[in-house]
Amino acid sequence: MGSTYDYVIVGAGSAGAVVAARLTEDPEVRVCLLEAGGPPPPAELVPAAVASLQNNPATDWMFNGDPGGVGKGLVGGQMMVPRGKMLGGSSGLNYMAYVRGHPGDFDSWAAGGAEGWSYDEVLPYFLKAEGFVDSPELHPDREMHAHNGPVGVSVRQPILRASTQFVEAAGAAGLKQGDYNGRDRLDPEGVASLFQTTTKDGRRSSTFHAYLEPAMDRENLTVVTGALVERVLLEADGEVVRATGVAYRTEHGTHEEVAAGTEVVLCAGAIGSPHILLLSGVGARDELAAVGVDCVVDLPDVGRHLKDHLHTPLMFAADGIGETMTDVAMALGPDALRAPAGPLPADPADDVDLPEPLAAAKAEAERRIGEWFTTGRGLASSSLYDAVAFFSTGLGDEHTHDAQIGFLATGYTPPIWEAVFRLPPSAFFEDPESFLDPTRGQVVVLPNPVQPHSEGSVTLASADPAVPPRIDLNYFDDPHDVRVMIAVMRRALEIAKAWPGGGLGGPVIPPHLAQAHGHEVGSEPSDALLEDLARHYALTVYHATSTCRIGEVVDPRLRVHGIEALRVADASVMPNVVSGNTNAAAIMIGEKAAELIATDHGVHLHELVG
Repeated sequence: MGSTYDYVIVGAGSAGAVVAARLTEDPEVRVCLLEAGGPPPPAELVPAAVASLQNNPATDWMFNGDPGGVGKGLVGGQMMVPRGKMLGGSSGLNYMAYVRGHPGDFDSWAAGGAEGWSYDEVLPYFLKAEGFVDSPELHPDREMHAHNGPVGVSVRQPILRASTQFVEAAGAAGLKQGDYNGRDRLDPEGVASLFQTTTKDGRRSSTFHAYLEPAMDRENLTVVTGALVERVLLEADGEVVRATGVAYRTEHGTHEEVAAGTEVVLCAGAIGSPHILLLSGVGARDELAAVGVDCVVDLPDVGRHLKDHLHTPLMFAADGIGETMTDVAMALGPDALRAPAGPLPADPADDVDLPEPLAAAKAEAERRIGEWFTTGRGLASSSLYDAVAFFSTGLGDEHTHDAQIGFLATGYTPPIWEAVFRLPPSAFFEDPESFLDPTRGQVVVLPNPVQPHSEGSVTLASADPAVPPRIDLNYFDDPHDVRVMIAVMRRALEIAKAWPGGGLGGPVIPPHLAQAHGHEVGSEPSDALLEDLARHYALTVYHATSTCRIGEVVDPRLRVHGIEALRVADASVMPNVVSGNTNAAAIMIGEKAAELIATDHGVHLHELVG
C-alpha cells in the first residue's frame, strides 16, 4: 500500500472537485483526489469553443452507448456519451446551462425515501455554491439566489437578438417569461427565459475554476492526474466489508495503491462510479462472474436505472436571426480560421504575405477575441445554447414539468454535425453545403422530455478497467416517452410559428423521411413523421443519472449498502433525473456530500448550511 490519507476521492468533476475543496478547508484533514484526465486546456475557458472539447480524447472519455429505440440515422448507429476527463470533469465539457430542476423533483425524491433531499433541504446547498450576477434580462427572483458562492452564474453579454426572440415567441405560445431557478418554475403554465449559465466574466466557471484551482496549493490536498482507477480496495472481516483504499494505473502504466484511513468517495459520475463499483466486485453476482470478477457484495442495482434526457433537433433557416458560423469562428480568434477548415494558413508563420481581405479578417478575429479576453463580452462568451422553456405536457408526472425546449442560436458546420453529433448532413439536408453555409444563419429548437420513464444500464464489458463499460441507453423503451416527445415537438413548432416577424417557417425535414411519409414542404408534419424524426435523429442531452441511486445502492447519506467507509457522491445517486440540465444538481450533491462527511467525522468546514 502506498501513501495513506484520510479521504481518497475518485473523480475531480462536478461533484468531486467540490468534495475535495470543502473537506480540505479543515487543515487537519488529508485528501487525495484521483483524476484520469489532466488540467483543462485553454479552450475550456472559452464558452463558444465547447464543441472542440467533445470527441477529443484529451478531455472526453468518448464513450459510446446503444441508443435502443432511437439512433436509426446516427453515424455508426451508436449514441455518443461524452463525459469530461479533466480537472472539472463534465462541468468543463458541458454547455454551461445552470438549471436546478423543479422543486417537485426533490420533493418526490424525499417522498420516495430519500430522507434529507426535499427541495427545502437541498436549496441551501444550491445557494452555497452560487455566485449569481444579477441581470434585468433574467427577470430574477432575487430571494432565490445567492451572490457569494464560488460558481459563477450569469447571462451572456451582449444578449443575442435570436435568444430574446425565442423567449418572446415562447411567450406568444403561452409560456411567460420568468426565473426558472426561482418560484416561477412552480407556475403550472410553464416559464421561458434566457439561460442562466455557469460563467463568470464571460468565462466558463467549471468546478475546477470555482473550487479546485483556488485550493491546489493546500498542503493537505494531493491531486493525482492521469490516474485510471482500477478498483476500490475492499477488505472483509467476517460479514463486515470495508473500503480501505483505491488501486489505480498511472499514465505511465504502473500500478499504484493509495490508502484511505476514513473513507473512499466515488465521484466518477453516472457512468464511471458504477463501472468502478462493478470492477471492485460490487454488483449483481451472476453478471460479475460472467466477466471474471469475484463478487464481494451482491448489490444487483449497481449500474441499473440509468436515466438520460433526449432531444430532437428542429433546424430552421434563419438568415439575419441566427449567428453565422463565420462570426462564431471570428469570435474565437485567428486560430479558428486556420486551414484545413478555414481560409488562413495552417501555420501562423505563413501569415506574412496575406492578401488584404485575409489580413483584415485576421485583424478582426484578433480584435474580437481580445475584446472577450479583456472584458468577457462578445460572441465567445456563451455556448450559444442560450434560451429555454419549461412546461407540462399534461401526460403525467404531475409533480414537475415534464418538458423542456432549448434554443441554439447557430446551426454549426457539416463536420461538427457528423463528427460531434453523429448526424449525417447528407441524409438530413437536401443540400447540406448550401444550408449550412457558414455565412448563413440558422437556429435549432430542441424539444426535450425531461421525465423519461425508460431506464438503461451500465454493465461490465470486461474485467479490464481500460475497457469502457457497456452502456445501454434504452431510449423509448417505455411508449410513454414517445408520446411526450411528440407533444414537446408540437409545442416547439408552435413557438417557431409565433416567432416575431411572422414565424420561422417550417423545420428541415430530412428528404428520405419526407418521402416516406408523403410530407410536402410547408405542410404540418404528422405525428408519425415526428416520431420517425425522433427515432432517426434524436440526441442525448448528456444528462446520465441514477445508476447508483439513493435507496437501491446508497442510503440517504450516500453510504454504499453493505460496505463501510465507502460513499458515492455524484449524479449517479439521483433517485430520478431532475427536470432540466443536471450539472447544477451534481454540484449541489457535492456540497451536501461534503457536509454529510464532515458531520459524520468531525471535519471542520468553514460553513455548515444544512
